[in-house]
Amino acid sequence: MKTPLHIPLVAGLALLMLSACDNPKSARGFRLPDGDVIAGKQAFLSLQCNTCHSVEGVDLPAPVEFNIHLGGESPRIKTYGELVTSVINPSHVVSSRYKQEIKEGKLSPMPDFTARMTVRQMIDLVAFLQPRYRLMMPEGPFPYYH
Repeated sequence: MKTPLHIPLVAGLALLMLSACDNPKSARGFRLPDGDVIAGKQAFLSLQCNTCHSVEGVDLPAPVEFNIHLGGESPRIKTYGELVTSVINPSHVVSSRYKQEIKEGKLSPMPDFTARMTVRQMIDLVAFLQPRYRLMMPEGPFPYYH
């Protein structure tokens, strides 16, 4: 009796997934509690994020050092994990839109907030920022509709 083709494929994918979960730096199981949007805006102001950032659709004091805009249309969804990483490790990824504004190397000029920001502030800050991003629809003809 022949083995159906899909059985080895499923077994291989299962092994791949299990081996990926063995990575000690995996984000598997990471989940923070829900944040409070109003408290997130307060954290944004108390941590003086508005010194360098503006936020789509939010009336805030104008940035004075940079104007790195947060929120608005994006070609892909900003995940919860990406926003948390951007807050606690801002040099992990620097947007190509803002690389010309960074004068010294590839490091973000954003200060390290890990010593002065509470976990609650970070959770609330991400809850405040995440709904400000909208998925941008591609322009032009859609080849998969032809």
